[in-house]
Amino acid sequence: MTSTVMTIVLATKNPGKLAEIRTMLQGLPVDVVSISEVLPTYVSPIEDGDTFEANAFKKARAVAAATQLVTLADDSGLVVDALGGRPGVRSARYAGEGASDAENNAALLSAMSEVDDPQRTARFRCVIAMVDPYLDLDRPVYAEGRCEGTIARSARGESGFGYDPLFVVTGLGRTFAELSHAEKNALSHRGKAVAALVPHVESLIRARVQEAKSVLVGQGSS
Repeated sequence: MTSTVMTIVLATKNPGKLAEIRTMLQGLPVDVVSISEVLPTYVSPIEDGDTFEANAFKKARAVAAATQLVTLADDSGLVVDALGGRPGVRSARYAGEGASDAENNAALLSAMSEVDDPQRTARFRCVIAMVDPYLDLDRPVYAEGRCEGTIARSARGESGFGYDPLFVVTGLGRTFAELSHAEKNALSHRGKAVAALVPHVESLIRARVQEAKSVLVGQGSS
């Protein structure tokens, strides 16, 4: 069994995101915890950025400052061509603040009701920001992933969360909600973003190991 080298906090209270990212990072010597496990009363900052990068960084910086732990935060959303890129950064609240997944899905279907099939193209985007408070709170590392698809005319599938039942993956003909967890993780925007981030996490792990070795050598010579 691989020993844990460092703890990483996920700046999310979304159990679906937490489960997915934990699975994707399970091969690394890290302990992945949610912000709820570290600071149960933590109040997330308002996601008022105009881009996925801005919102991801805002969340990661705030949690890293509060916990003094390496933090990952993602901002992801559905970009629909026929809607001029909406819902985009407002994907989680497309039907209004505090909207449920079902309400957001209903709002999207309503907005797309008159759109013909060839114009129902869309993509999921995910941007992950990693902030290490021991280096610099204002120097995030970013990773991005995308997945192309189309918007179905009705919900399909029982898995996933958010817009998964409406997003038909290009080349598969199935929605995210019709895929197994392993299939979705391999194809999804979040899976691709995490894969792009892994080399940066591995680099940080190596730095932590080297620091620990230097401390031990210093103690041994004292």
